[in-house]
Amino acid sequence: MVNRKAKGTKGERELVKIFNENGWSCIRSAGSGSQQYPSPDLLAGNAIRRLAIECKVTADKKKYLTQEDVDQLNEFSLKFGAEAWLGVRFPGEPWYFLMLEDLQKTGVSWSISLEMAKMKGLTVEDLMKGFSEEVDNPN
Repeated sequence: MVNRKAKGTKGERELVKIFNENGWSCIRSAGSGSQQYPSPDLLAGNAIRRLAIECKVTADKKKYLTQEDVDQLNEFSLKFGAEAWLGVRFPGEPWYFLMLEDLQKTGVSWSISLEMAKMKGLTVEDLMKGFSEEVDNPN
């Protein structure tokens, strides 16, 4: 059985590879959840867009996030000038990417269900669509 941290790390590395193989630059911030300052799991971008992505992998049909997770992603994104996205992967499903506004408030935390991710989420291909063409480099 793979532990939760290893499963999340594997998912993050998978996304780094996907972004980089599609004309984007992408880096993983190791230990992002345990740092003193807000930092997302991934930073992905190209000459047109910058994305700050918090990644979650779950074995359930619903994923919960703490208020702190949401606040830190939002704070970092505002300071960095990046779009804030939640990337979530459910069993047997592709990655879905959601804006923070798409999360559901559940008392003191936030959640996203598989059903809602399918309705409101974007696949990684959709997230990059129209922004993956190579940009002319004058250098």
